[in-house]
Amino acid sequence: MKRLGYIACVLVVFVAACKDKTKFTIDGKVENFGTENKVYLYGMDNSTMSVIDSTTLSTNGEFKFSRTSENADFYRLNIGSNDYMFIAKNGDEIKFAADLTDANRDYKLSGADEADKLTEFNTMKFKASEDLDKIKADFDQKVEANPEARDAILEQIRPQYMKAQDDLNANVIKFANDNTNSLVSFYAISSINPMGNESVLVAYAEKVDENVKKNPAVKSFVERVNKLKSLLVGQTAPAFTINSFDNKPINLADFKGKYVLLDFWASWCGPCRAENPNLVKAYNTYKDKNFTVLGISLDKDKAAWAQAIKQDGLTWTHAGELADFEGETVKLYQVQAIPSSFLLDPAGKIIARDLRGDELESFLKKTLP
Repeated sequence: MKRLGYIACVLVVFVAACKDKTKFTIDGKVENFGTENKVYLYGMDNSTMSVIDSTTLSTNGEFKFSRTSENADFYRLNIGSNDYMFIAKNGDEIKFAADLTDANRDYKLSGADEADKLTEFNTMKFKASEDLDKIKADFDQKVEANPEARDAILEQIRPQYMKAQDDLNANVIKFANDNTNSLVSFYAISSINPMGNESVLVAYAEKVDENVKKNPAVKSFVERVNKLKSLLVGQTAPAFTINSFDNKPINLADFKGKYVLLDFWASWCGPCRAENPNLVKAYNTYKDKNFTVLGISLDKDKAAWAQAIKQDGLTWTHAGELADFEGETVKLYQVQAIPSSFLLDPAGKIIARDLRGDELESFLKKTLP
């Protein structure tokens, strides 16, 4: 028995020693592929995914790719209308399995540390997605049975749906922070909505392992997120000068001594226009209590901008650079999506971000003298 145990150990060492560490391989098995028998491999090229190889499934749905990647990096498989992300580096021997008829587009990876970790994350996320789908299906079924009660049913189910969303968000953040030595942690943290999670992104960027930071996508992310530090609640808002609608220079310092809401919006932004009635209400309620709004438009069409101001009754100060997301002030405030807002106190310090509807009303009521 001892002799057999010794031989087994020798074989393990021998196999490990013979493993080709100059490349990685991914062996796949696809079920129910029908006529979708072409497999494309995408790799990163200057932060953009592009096709780097392709092959055809065998008659029993098998395929194989072999590539070189000195450091762990992102890759994607495309089969028909299905996309599957994976991470690989030289020395990895990855096994891939998927069923093209799976409605959730679930897939399994194994055979390498990053592959196993990605499967762990995907399993957690797919389970959460199934829970959300069940809640939505329950809502649809109840509405179909009683269409006139749609609003009441929505109010009844919304808390359950929002809790499931919040739980998923919390689990994704926890996974990312618990696995900062894995590139999968970056994949996870990149899946959360950056709006409202700025402090979470900053904390992750400070904690992520130095080896993971060598990945170009992670390096770019860390550099971008580090700029968010100056825009967190408690920081002094970055100074800027911008032209008003009438092409007169406006300086942020002009608003010192007042509570001011910097509102980034545009005439073409549906959610912005939907939020405007709430801003109008807040402005009219608190404009005599040391509160004002500075609307910063991302419009490129000045006529559309003017029409929206008039239609929505926005009677506060307006400014813009007619440059969409490329405006200097927009970039200074790291605005990636709109509506986006920053509430500043009379000293110019950021005291809240992205308040909407009742949240804005409640915060102003509690905060203003």
